Amino acid sequence: MSLVILRVVAVLALILLLWNPSSARLLPAGDQPIVLLDASLSMTGAPWQAALDSARAYARRRAVVWRFGAGVTAFDTTPPTAGASHLGPALEAAAGRAGEVVIVTDGNVDDVASIPPDLLRRPRIIVQPRPAFFDAYVAGVEGTRYVMRTDTIRLRASYGTAGKRDGVRGTGKATLTLSVEGRRLASQSVTLPDSGLITTEVTLPASHVPRPGWQVLQVSLDGVKDGESRDDARLFVIDVSLEPAAVIFASPPDWEARFLARTLSDVARLPARVFVETEAGRWRDGATLAPVAGAELTRAASAARLVIATGDPARAREFTAGTGGGAAARSAVWLWPTNGQTGDWYVERPQSSPFTAALAGVSWDSLPPATAVTVPARDSNRTASVALAARLARRGLARPIVSLEQRDGRRVASITAAGLWRWAFRGGAAEQAYRSVIAAVVDWLLGEQGGGTRERVVPEFFEVPNGLPTVWRWTAADSARPLGITLRSGATTRTDTLRFDAGGRAQLLLPPGSYRYTLSGGPEQGVVAVETFSEEWLPPPRAPALSAQPGEAIARVASVGLRDRWWLFVIAILALATEWALRRRQGLP
Repeated sequence: MSLVILRVVAVLALILLLWNPSSARLLPAGDQPIVLLDASLSMTGAPWQAALDSARAYARRRAVVWRFGAGVTAFDTTPPTAGASHLGPALEAAAGRAGEVVIVTDGNVDDVASIPPDLLRRPRIIVQPRPAFFDAYVAGVEGTRYVMRTDTIRLRASYGTAGKRDGVRGTGKATLTLSVEGRRLASQSVTLPDSGLITTEVTLPASHVPRPGWQVLQVSLDGVKDGESRDDARLFVIDVSLEPAAVIFASPPDWEARFLARTLSDVARLPARVFVETEAGRWRDGATLAPVAGAELTRAASAARLVIATGDPARAREFTAGTGGGAAARSAVWLWPTNGQTGDWYVERPQSSPFTAALAGVSWDSLPPATAVTVPARDSNRTASVALAARLARRGLARPIVSLEQRDGRRVASITAAGLWRWAFRGGAAEQAYRSVIAAVVDWLLGEQGGGTRERVVPEFFEVPNGLPTVWRWTAADSARPLGITLRSGATTRTDTLRFDAGGRAQLLLPPGSYRYTLSGGPEQGVVAVETFSEEWLPPPRAPALSAQPGEAIARVASVGLRDRWWLFVIAILALATEWALRRRQGLP
């Protein structure tokens, strides 16, 4: 009878171990708290040392410590380096833990408005405030990125003040300085505001830049005694060319030419010069509206790799004809008439053309219709390759709107649809479609000359604030793949690898400085700059985004399976061992 009981106990124990039913037990609210430590640049100095002391005190209670800034990382004691303070992802990750959550911060968090209130009520918040101080800073620099040697560089610089000095709002004079490679090129006296920002224009002849190519301009605020010097300067990357890569003749000037010129600089990275015909036979510079002589127009068209005529291309025939040999005869030509048959012309998905791969991701049904299409004479050109076509009100015969051909040994592209600028104006997917079309046309026109959009990867931003990663975007038609990159800053050379995510973007975190980069296996080269400026350096506002609070610690219910209970294994082993011993004593098998 005892053998049967032992066998039943052993079998039941094994069944329970295989089934592994679980039971719940209540853990105390303070069991293994989680500490979220603000590791943004604004915590540098005394706030960081105080925050480390608080984190170490919780660590002695078996606390789990995470750092948060631009992302969420494991704890270490190295000084803060993040150029942003995003608390939301860290709180969401900690939401699965029902124990105590502690936030140690200086109170200045970027994304408080987007965090659900119930997540903000729960944690205990310990604020290590920064001391108040007066600060004068350069908030931003904007301007034309691609200029020619004969152009005037025009930058819009925003500067301002924050905080108090000796109990009174800081006012006074300062000097706004423009320099390249430590060499001062221009300066002007400015008046500091009581608070807020002021925007002014800084001009400089491009010929004063020491050499052509990619250069990093620095706009700094000098002659001010403030509590933070790392936000007194901003960087701006420009490309200075000896001659324009593209020349646009707009007659009459319209929105089509304006959006085209801007997009050429953005996606094709071509310095473009625009000439507009405001009156019959009178051409003006598109930037300054100064009259331009015919000889200068001819010289610009002859030196450019791409000549574009918009509006009524016949008005610029003498500049696009390319007669007389030389460089003018080898320039690629882009004709864009905008005076066609009006109506709602819907662009159709491209069939087999040189653009098929480049435009594969465009959602054609969501694009605004073109407003007019120039309908050519029947069979006027049998040799042209049609890249895109459109139908009036989605019915009738499809009319070509983008045609590609070879004329007299040079490439000629024709876009006969007006109103495509509305794609760029709408933004979002429509803007990306416009940029893709422009880039594809330029790539086809200049493909054999090594220009245009042959780059596989481009930096998403040329200037990046301190503590934020540089972002690189894959632009080639094929799938993204890891690429080696070499960055040179002064006498220092760094080699790394760009690894792209599913969206075709790669990130690379670099210390402040100017970097000339080259990519392996391709023609890509240029300049990116990481600034010493960061919004984290600015003085704290009067009311921080987060204030100290005790929090709401929640007890945690833990689920424990039978396999986690050691005594059940002991029962099964003892039952089997005792049964075996009794059987041996009785001489049973």
